[in-house]
Amino acid sequence: MQIEIVEHEPPYRVGVIIGSLSRESINRRLALALQKLAPPELEFFEISYADLPLYNRDLDADYPQVALDFKAAVRSADALLFVTPEYNRSLPGALKNAIDWGSRPWGQNAWSDKPVGVIGASAGQIGTAVGQQSLRSTLSFLNARQMTTPEAYIHFTPGLIEADGEVTVPATEQFLRMYMEKFLEYVARVLTVIPQA
Repeated sequence: MQIEIVEHEPPYRVGVIIGSLSRESINRRLALALQKLAPPELEFFEISYADLPLYNRDLDADYPQVALDFKAAVRSADALLFVTPEYNRSLPGALKNAIDWGSRPWGQNAWSDKPVGVIGASAGQIGTAVGQQSLRSTLSFLNARQMTTPEAYIHFTPGLIEADGEVTVPATEQFLRMYMEKFLEYVARVLTVIPQA
């Protein structure tokens, strides 16, 4: 039996979802650094969710335009990169709200089968590890295709990443560059399709 393999050729459009709404977020700096260190086969655009109202099932029958636009942006991405802080040992509420909007109405889940990377920075020593686990649990239920290694929990110290995304510590720069190279490899694997007979 002959197997046909269909590969989605690069460049890959990566939707970046930053877990903090703050313009001064250290995770916004991390996201900028990741884009600068990424292989050229990855092209980035931010998917904003700041204008989404709180999710309410009563709105499923007449979905707000802002939510439709958000879902369209998610669907337009070849892959997604979540760059998020940890709030109270979990994912930020605004991010969870956006994920809920993207999964509804029932049967119209925009997250399904998307290649996904999860990374985050925190001033704390464990660097968003617990928050990422909470996020990963939700993404798993929504059938997102998560890259599980390498894990990346960045302990953010003052001056680690400049406002322009420049990483000042060579070891951290090398790790983040490797992370993005692995993310490219993972996205290419997920987007390679073996059609069913």
